[in-house]
Amino acid sequence: MDITEATRRALIERVAGSVILHADELTSLDQAIGDGDHGINMKRGFEAVLTDLDRLAAMPLPEALQAVGMTLVMKIGGASGPLYGTLFMELGKSLPDVPGFADVTIAFEAAIAAVKRRGKSDAGCKTMLDVLIPVLETLKSGQPGSAGRLPAVAAAAAEATRPMKAVRGRASFLGDRSIGHVDPGARSSALMISAICKTLEAAA
Repeated sequence: MDITEATRRALIERVAGSVILHADELTSLDQAIGDGDHGINMKRGFEAVLTDLDRLAAMPLPEALQAVGMTLVMKIGGASGPLYGTLFMELGKSLPDVPGFADVTIAFEAAIAAVKRRGKSDAGCKTMLDVLIPVLETLKSGQPGSAGRLPAVAAAAAEATRPMKAVRGRASFLGDRSIGHVDPGARSSALMISAICKTLEAAA
């Protein structure tokens, strides 16, 4: 689909707005198994993105994604900044200006591979990848209506991190005590996936 300037603006606003709206929830999740600053850091990063909204929305989609990624790297502390920055920057590098469904799938797979390398992690480690990978698998399935199921897939995948034992990131220091809590990075990833899907559905 042709991602117009209005759609790019809506995507940035709604992804940022969702993260900012849920900052307290993300912080609470991180207080249980991390440094307690995930929500605060993510909010700061996306508020910085919103201050540059006019310029970002005017860019072609690949350039806008890379610029968002750079902002997140610079403004979000801890591991989340480099990981989310990598995700957005790699999406920008891999997507054409006017992406089709296959282009999105290929770019998302490349972005996830980059996040895996950056975080030295994979599925089952209780991280954002435990949401991103099931979303990718749903995209790759090619089943009718798969795109419409992505918010539900992402939400369920985030919840599925609750019984996991963390083996990467700050939560891994807790060992068995990390069990019983939803991973904050998985939750923030699910929020973004939902915001993106709903915005694109409304623009279609």
